[in-house]
Amino acid sequence: MRVDKFLKVSRLIKRRTVAKEACETERITINGKAAKPSADVKVGDVVSVKFGNGEVTVRVRSLAEHVPKNEASDLYEILS
Repeated sequence: MRVDKFLKVSRLIKRRTVAKEACETERITINGKAAKPSADVKVGDVVSVKFGNGEVTVRVRSLAEHVPKNEASDLYEILS
């Protein structure tokens, strides 16, 4: 699954266009490497998202095309 789509489906970022822009400005990393919007995310990958002064790091637990809002957090586990 593309990283920009994963970020949107998991509700870490609300819109896919915002996720795409975050990737293009190198605020998203997968396993420590800057990610392009089309980069593939697999189960077990560590994804970091930089928000202003903060950063969220998660491990991908599962992938799904569509998830209800209340189940979105089941797609990842927060590391920091």
